[in-house]
Amino acid sequence: QVQLVESGGGLVHPGGSLRLSCAASGSIFMVYAMAWYRQAPGKERELVASITRGGTTDYADSVKGRFTISRDNAKNTMYLQMNSLKPEDTAVYSCNADVQPRGAVRRKEYWGKGTQVTVSS
Repeated sequence: QVQLVESGGGLVHPGGSLRLSCAASGSIFMVYAMAWYRQAPGKERELVASITRGGTTDYADSVKGRFTISRDNAKNTMYLQMNSLKPEDTAVYSCNADVQPRGAVRRKEYWGKGTQVTVSS
């Protein structure tokens, strides 16, 4: 079994910062691409940022220059540093990872349960 667990969400004032973490655990051979998604109430889920195993990153236009995605392959953990937060960043943030479980031939996509980020004064 493979699990993704997010942490680091919370309530922050506009202009503030938060750092999210996503840890992959279980019977893992290798974690490939990882990504952060978010979904605000009444809106569709959107891709926030992604990172390959080699460290190549990509960001949604709405977060470029404010958010930084990174990962620690030794710990199977991904991070999202969020600065200059705005009320429109309020959403449930979920992590997604492309994982090859130990003993498996194929990769499989996994999702975390999400962590709430609320930006409000």
